[in-house]
Amino acid sequence: MPKVILDAGHGGFDNGAVFQGRKEKDDNLNLALAVGEILGRSGVDVAYTRTTDVYNSPVEKARIANEEGGDVLVSLHRNSSPIPNTYSGVQTLLYDEGGMKQDMAEEINEELAEVGYPNLGISIRPNLAILRRTEMPALLVEAGFINSDADNRLFDEKFNETANAIAEGIMDTLEDWDGDDGYFPPGTYSVQTGLFRNRQNAVNMVNALKMQGFPASIVQSGEYQAVRVGDYPTLEYAGWAEQALRSMGYDTLLMKNQ
Repeated sequence: MPKVILDAGHGGFDNGAVFQGRKEKDDNLNLALAVGEILGRSGVDVAYTRTTDVYNSPVEKARIANEEGGDVLVSLHRNSSPIPNTYSGVQTLLYDEGGMKQDMAEEINEELAEVGYPNLGISIRPNLAILRRTEMPALLVEAGFINSDADNRLFDEKFNETANAIAEGIMDTLEDWDGDDGYFPPGTYSVQTGLFRNRQNAVNMVNALKMQGFPASIVQSGEYQAVRVGDYPTLEYAGWAEQALRSMGYDTLLMKNQ
């Protein structure tokens, strides 16, 4: 199972949205810890950008996530509108469309709709640092409006159901993507980990990579033997694999397959 990074939005002096004394940063942290506990009990590897009431900028949170080596980041927030009780529901924000992150966003929205939150769909927000600067698929869940009495009632009275819905959306998506062919479907990008004149050296690296669970192979590149991992559909997927390889000490180069 991939590693999930949970981000509790805001924190410290940054309260986020506030409504009648209720602070978004507190709801976010409580929700992140609850979702993480559910994921952990299910065997998912979980890390957090914060577990206490401290402030880190969105850029710092992205750095923390990247250093943790996560496979996906889920940032948890509450929404707000200029006029209280105008809007209600869940909305999930993405840097761009497509890939596993969109599948997960849709799954989480649907699960929360079952709890009672209106499904407001997905919104593309390429300007958000927490989505733009992470080296992994990332999504930001707006778990209801903090200045909506109806959403706050749901959040408080069905808190466990809300946390469980988000956790289920994460796990269901990861299970769908973690198939027999590995975590990535076949495609047009790979990660090069070595270039050798001596074929036996290339064979040795391929065998080592396969023992570590990577789909490695040798590709002839002129007079050299190139060791490459995977056959991924987009740069995003290949970058995900590259991050894992680098964390294990391999020198890497992203390649566009011919």
